Amino acid sequence: MLPPIVIDTLDDPRVADYQHIADHQHLLHHGLFVAEGRLVVRRLLDLRHWSIESILLTPAATENLADVLPLSPAPIYQVDQDLMNAIAGFNIHRGCLALARRPPADDSPTRQWTALDRTATGPLGRVLVMEGVNNPDNMGGLFRTAAAFGVELVVLGPQCGDPLYRKAIRTSMGATLAVPYVTARRWPGAIADLRADGFAVAALTPRRDTVPLNDLRRQAKLALMVGAEGDGLSEAALTAANFRVHIPMTPAVDSLNVTTAASIAMYHCWQE
Repeated sequence: MLPPIVIDTLDDPRVADYQHIADHQHLLHHGLFVAEGRLVVRRLLDLRHWSIESILLTPAATENLADVLPLSPAPIYQVDQDLMNAIAGFNIHRGCLALARRPPADDSPTRQWTALDRTATGPLGRVLVMEGVNNPDNMGGLFRTAAAFGVELVVLGPQCGDPLYRKAIRTSMGATLAVPYVTARRWPGAIADLRADGFAVAALTPRRDTVPLNDLRRQAKLALMVGAEGDGLSEAALTAANFRVHIPMTPAVDSLNVTTAASIAMYHCWQE
């Protein structure tokens, strides 16, 4: 590995894009996303299927990542902590950033999808479907749990947030970089397409007049569907599902955080 390129001035054009890491629209316009933190950048390098533009590190982070930095085909820039904070505009206390190229629209970073409403070239059995989940903490948490329980595809319905938003990647501990996802072109048509491909679609809802999660039997091909906090799943999505499922709980609580509810459901359905 060549030694990192030392950057010692704020206006060096080679690190200009790092001055916009808090500007999501700028990154979208330029087809980029940000990986932040040593664990996330390590995972980005380990996965190898992402096109990395560059990596920006402090000396301490360079030392910490020395075992994986040789995997990077992209330039590695090194700055002191104060300069990194000045470039980013806030304290990057882990001293570790990377810029990578977004995949083409409606394409997966790890598999080729012929269209949004089709399955992958390989067999699928575990799918997570989201509608209206736009909070980056929830998005990241859902992807992290999906990775833990072997979900092979995440389908993003209307009004869902960006899995490559910086906070979503960080919250997911890099899982949004590893679990394939697609954005639904048709809704609720994508649910019908899953059913046509042999999936049972189970919609999670807090309504008590539905099937208790305990009664949901294991399915060879199951898609779990979750909605936004507050409004939950739309009537169109609920109608398109095979089952409406609730998690039994005491009357003192009317609902759970979407990440918590989905985690319970994924454990019930896909524990090894």
